[in-house]
Amino acid sequence: MQAASIAMGRNEAYLQQFVHRGTPKILAEDDREILAEHLGCRPELLKHGRSYRLSTHAKRPPPPSDAYSAPVGYSVVPEADVRLDPDAKAWNGELRETGEAWLFADSFIRHRLRADPGDLWMIEEDGDSMEPLLSSGDHILIDVSRTVPAPPGIFVIWDGIALVAKRIEHVPHSDPPRVVLKPVNSEYDSHERPAEEVHIVGRAVWVSKRL
Repeated sequence: MQAASIAMGRNEAYLQQFVHRGTPKILAEDDREILAEHLGCRPELLKHGRSYRLSTHAKRPPPPSDAYSAPVGYSVVPEADVRLDPDAKAWNGELRETGEAWLFADSFIRHRLRADPGDLWMIEEDGDSMEPLLSSGDHILIDVSRTVPAPPGIFVIWDGIALVAKRIEHVPHSDPPRVVLKPVNSEYDSHERPAEEVHIVGRAVWVSKRL
């Protein structure tokens, strides 16, 4: 409600007061139109006194014509397919979308992640080499504009078969530059490789874990 109030050009507590205190008693038409745009619904659904019941047998509404439309103040982040196209002989360096997408508040992206929405992709972790930090099925948000392991961190790389997460550190004073790929799981070994041979897709900046 705070984000929606700000999107309407009101103070942060505007909708909180409307819902819980009845102030104002009725939303003005302009407010309803802006709120409806923010919520992605028709303004008439927000009219005062309107009752709305969804039949248990009702069909789901069709998806919007623009799959990447988002409420005001939010950005859509596509989810990437972690597997190579069966018909392809090698990865072409481009991320393919699964058709799934995630919504993030623009303020979170800009101020907490310090990123540009257009540089973000969601990747599903597959494997146990990064356990317990990352488990299979976790979702990693990566910034594809950040591909240099300085400072060290968790990056998603292309390993020749799939997109995988690894901790990457630059080897100091190495010439030509070399990096160390470190799994978190102690059952896997670290590997040192020339930096030019490691295809870094992006730096991990956020993770969604299954509990």
